[in-house]
Amino acid sequence: MKGKKHPHHDRRAHKKKDAPKRSTQRFENTIRTIARGVGFVPHPSIEKEDVRIENDNLNTALNNDLVEVELLGKKLRDQHLGCVIRVVHRSRTKFVGNVVEEDDMTFLIPDDRKSYIKILLSKDEKLSIAEKVFVELLPWTDPKELPRGKVIERLGTKGVHEVEIRSIILEKGIDDTFPKAVEDEAEKIHSAYKTENNLVGRKDFRNVPTFTIDPVDAKDFDDAISFQSLPDGTYEIGVHIADVSHFVTPGSALDQESYKRAFSAYLVDRTIPMLPEILSNDLCSLKADVDRLTFSAWFTLVQDGTVLTRNFGKSIIHSDKRFTYEEAQEVLNAGSGLYFKELNTLNTIAKKSRDERMASGAIDFEQHEVRFELADDGVPLSAYLKERLDTHKLIEEFMLLANREVAEHVRNKYGKARHAFIYRIHDTPNMEKIKDLAEFAHALGHTLEISPKGTVTGKALNKLFKDVEGTPEEDLIATAGVRSMSKAIYSTANIGHFGLALPAYTHFTSPIRRYADLIVHRLLDYMNTNGQLPNEDYATYAAIADSISNRELSIIEAERESIKLKQAEYMNARIGEAFDAVISGVSEWGIFVEEMNTHAEGLIRLSDMPNDFYKYEQKKYRIIGQKTHKTYALGDQVRITIKAVDVDKKLIECALVA
Repeated sequence: MKGKKHPHHDRRAHKKKDAPKRSTQRFENTIRTIARGVGFVPHPSIEKEDVRIENDNLNTALNNDLVEVELLGKKLRDQHLGCVIRVVHRSRTKFVGNVVEEDDMTFLIPDDRKSYIKILLSKDEKLSIAEKVFVELLPWTDPKELPRGKVIERLGTKGVHEVEIRSIILEKGIDDTFPKAVEDEAEKIHSAYKTENNLVGRKDFRNVPTFTIDPVDAKDFDDAISFQSLPDGTYEIGVHIADVSHFVTPGSALDQESYKRAFSAYLVDRTIPMLPEILSNDLCSLKADVDRLTFSAWFTLVQDGTVLTRNFGKSIIHSDKRFTYEEAQEVLNAGSGLYFKELNTLNTIAKKSRDERMASGAIDFEQHEVRFELADDGVPLSAYLKERLDTHKLIEEFMLLANREVAEHVRNKYGKARHAFIYRIHDTPNMEKIKDLAEFAHALGHTLEISPKGTVTGKALNKLFKDVEGTPEEDLIATAGVRSMSKAIYSTANIGHFGLALPAYTHFTSPIRRYADLIVHRLLDYMNTNGQLPNEDYATYAAIADSISNRELSIIEAERESIKLKQAEYMNARIGEAFDAVISGVSEWGIFVEEMNTHAEGLIRLSDMPNDFYKYEQKKYRIIGQKTHKTYALGDQVRITIKAVDVDKKLIECALVA
């Protein structure tokens, strides 16, 4: 690894180090656009408000493009106005959308809600207005001309499950097939593998009781836990992770593809893996009753969870049992069964460790996850919330332990000195957002303690979340809390993890589905072998951290969009039916409601409110009837009916039950 540059490390000309010095009148940054054709660009020295770019001054800039902007010396409602001088770098040139016809011309309307353009398509394509297509934007530099596109793929009729899911996949830049060279390489590795040829230098855990605990439908098992009681009354607990780095080597076709993908994607109906299934579901997967190569973190602990010793290294295991979360929970509930003693001790340690983390200021962002039962054709039959069992928390706690201890091990050696390692960091929250969260909580009758400057502690946030447990507004405040936080990212510069209240944290436990973990395994092995990290490669790993952080956002968006699609489809089949909901937002044009089972969000327009004219009271997060003085406020429970659904836009319109 020493001295090698990553195959995908490419410093583009627009990076800051290559850019000319700029005045405050001209600057470069990423533009954010909205559907009505207005852009917003952060200025390096103007705080709080972004520079506003009116439609006439966008100069072909599209959402997330890197642009050069010039201030116009004017303001609109106290907001600085600017003009795009040039598009430095297009963030994307491929779009998914619906075909429409206007004035005898054929256009693509992009699915991306932040896109303000219609892309002109050739009549020679003979497209139907009922279909969705994948289009590449041709070079567009003149804002006076219509943007034109070339059809890459005709996806099929809109509204069909496979068409809509593939639209999401393509829209977010996810590839659901592997190049032949990657598949061939994986096949070759699988065929050549023999366990006995790969045991040198590995710690052997095959005779230690070991098991996995995963979802019932899991196919890739990348973590296992071993447990044994030691003669002195302490415990040795091993967290064993699939040794993907043994099979996916730097510079290989598999490595390049894994880096490009960065993550497995878990959509509502499928998993799109980071690695070919012959590796992710077989050779790397820690299946029961077979020997598997692993990278382990093993610890000596006492019953209160205190770590006495820690070790990291290559290993081999033989998993004795594949538990589902539900099966392991049944053993705990029954107080007997296979591996009850081990599971019970692990659960006791996990609970104590979790309590200590919460007491030290780690934030409990436990949110409900929506799941759907789908028919064979993808139609949502029912919706339910994922149940959180003690066994879920048990596994999470020991994965946290391994991640934390690996990061602390590296941090202890290097301190603040620059070094080539990838941390998972989480910055302190933005003060303005925390003030907004405090006001939001206050409007719902709760208190978030913040300093006069707007800073907040994890303990204060946990107290708020504890206070709202079991209330109708619990999910609203949890969601608002998440939105007030900084985004956790990958970085070579360790600033700690605010949400976990840790001075150092990394991702070590899921290399089958996260590229960052694979890199951490390589670096940890290099450190074990050489006594230090490859410091001359710092810039390479900084670039990798930036790349996978950006890729993570697209994967998360795809997963969320697939859920929103099913929420919209589910409600579309139930127009006219009544549901319980909670008011999740209030605005000058209506109130937003969240249905309590599917967590689907809909809008009730003020113009549709019955028997009165309602006025919006922004500071009180409510609307009030001018004649009846009836109020509808944030957090109120209401009964709604589904009025209309736009599945294309994933928008749900509701009405109050009179």
